[in-house]
Amino acid sequence: MSSKYDAVLYDLDGTLTDSIPLIMRCFHLAYEDVLGGCSRSDEDMMSYIGKPLMDTFADNHDPETARKLFDAYLRINEEMLRNDELELFPGVMDSLIRLHDAGVRQGIVTSKRRTSLAITIECKRMGYLFEQQTVLEDTKEHKPAPSPLLYSAEKMGITDMSRIIYVGDALVDYQCALNAGADFALVDWTRMNRKDFETPGMPRVIKSLDELL
Repeated sequence: MSSKYDAVLYDLDGTLTDSIPLIMRCFHLAYEDVLGGCSRSDEDMMSYIGKPLMDTFADNHDPETARKLFDAYLRINEEMLRNDELELFPGVMDSLIRLHDAGVRQGIVTSKRRTSLAITIECKRMGYLFEQQTVLEDTKEHKPAPSPLLYSAEKMGITDMSRIIYVGDALVDYQCALNAGADFALVDWTRMNRKDFETPGMPRVIKSLDELL
């Protein structure tokens, strides 16, 4: 049976893992640790989710403060990840297994650092499901630039980007797919404002990863 796609690639935070609450906790704890409190709104910090972590600090603070916040966040976040405090969304693991067993090539494309992804992959015992894992360190440019998806396709030996569908929850995921010439699907459980997606043209929305089958 022919398939429309050669591979399904996923964002991680907010797409496979219900990480937004944990990320926000880490932001607040990092600010409390470095500055004694946080004056930034949750809406402001939410707008940076999906982008490299350092951007959320470097765009709002001097270099020294940004580095201290970055280091504090990583320390706090890694401790939570190692404690397995990060949960997958309901049904995600079962769907990933069904797709894998059906012969669908799958991969992760995330702005997380390699160490952070590795901890989650190990805790959830899901490494065998993903042929390719693309992280922050793999490309010089990051979402919404197309580089992460182009890099993943190259590693998987795929030359036609229209044969890839990227599944995500954030506007930068959608923009990355558009810029790379890949297809895109927005997860119905996104915590992001859907009105943000209307400017480039509202993407398809899936209520379960099983719909990819």
